[in-house]
Amino acid sequence: MSYSQGHKTGVDREVIKWLQDLELSFHPKNLRRDLSNGYLVAEIFSRYYPHDISVYSYHNGVSFSSKQKNWSRIQKFLKKKNLELSKEAVYGSIHCEPGAAEALVQDIYKMLTNQNVTDVEGQQSPHSSLTRSTSSRSFGNNLVAAGIMAESDVSSNQRRAQTSRGGRHLEHAAAD
Repeated sequence: MSYSQGHKTGVDREVIKWLQDLELSFHPKNLRRDLSNGYLVAEIFSRYYPHDISVYSYHNGVSFSSKQKNWSRIQKFLKKKNLELSKEAVYGSIHCEPGAAEALVQDIYKMLTNQNVTDVEGQQSPHSSLTRSTSSRSFGNNLVAAGIMAESDVSSNQRRAQTSRGGRHLEHAAAD
């Protein structure tokens, strides 16, 4: 699936055009993958707040540690500017959940341009186009990760992630 095919990604054509006009370091081809680490999100905000966000502080890596550090910086910036992104869309984007990256980029578009977004079928979408079932599943299945986002201590987060993985492994072993 190509990023430029807006009707297949679930992102309004106007949002895709806006992203292309920002002249980002690379054009996302797979929103789910390309937004998950927060690097492009930081780059988008740096176009509107060049004195507040330096893209050089962000790492375009795929490790959970890179994602965690980038999103922690983004959250601090947003709080400082009294801006807020949907927690469901952020969390879902980090974990590459279907529809989350699309919801996130549309939320960012609305926030930065003050423009309403229409969904693919031409209906005006609500604040977050992430479905209730996706957000409920995210929060219900992975409460530990929400604590990881709130915690800035990397070693504590790594211990929590290990504990969470171990618990899920034990649950799966018991089910077999």
